[in-house]
Amino acid sequence: MQNETRTALITGASAGLGTEFARQLAARGYNLVLVARNAERLQALAGELAAEHGVEAEYVASDLSRVDAPQALFDETRRRGLHIDYLVNNAGVAGPNLLEPGDWQEHRDFYQLMMLSIAELCHLYIPPMRERGFGRVINVASMAGRAARSGGCNYGPAKAWVIALSEELALTVADDGVLVSALCPGFTHTEFHERAGLMDMKNGMPKFIWYDAEVVVREGLAAVERGKKIYPSGRLYRFLDPLFQ
Repeated sequence: MQNETRTALITGASAGLGTEFARQLAARGYNLVLVARNAERLQALAGELAAEHGVEAEYVASDLSRVDAPQALFDETRRRGLHIDYLVNNAGVAGPNLLEPGDWQEHRDFYQLMMLSIAELCHLYIPPMRERGFGRVINVASMAGRAARSGGCNYGPAKAWVIALSEELALTVADDGVLVSALCPGFTHTEFHERAGLMDMKNGMPKFIWYDAEVVVREGLAAVERGKKIYPSGRLYRFLDPLFQ
């Protein structure tokens, strides 16, 4: 749905899927609020998309691993007089290994970013959407949340929780004109693996299991409009998903 008066807020917008969401939603005429930690990258992206698509593009530098960040973000958008019609919860990291020795604060920050911030942003932004009778929410999950596996015991379980939250939200608010979808990408070409130090793993994998960010986002935007509560992105992953359940 295109409407120049509507506004999309995208977390993790400075790179990867977040940047692609910003590009595709701007191309559809949505004004933007771009959120991430890196203010310089956000400012550059906002300027680029405003010039290219003639939309209004604002940004808010925010670290959503901080407990007070979601409320502060909501208050800031209210202060600017912005009504958020489209929420993309995309910010995320690979996270620490649950069983390795270390500071538990790192795990708390991970859960705050990957789970609690998403729940709080839904808590803050969905009720006004219901009041206006229109809203779209995409919570970026992962195929890692669809199939248990050995590993760090943090990332997959966090994404499974996001999927469950999204499904119940979708069932709760659909009659109010608000559509919620958990987008579940598989392996995707973004900066995620480089930042997580996983490039050796990526380079050792077959190319056919990797999808471009453009495809993942385009499919995710279409899926939420079709009312898909959970959507594995990529034909390969849609084929495999029933086998994981």
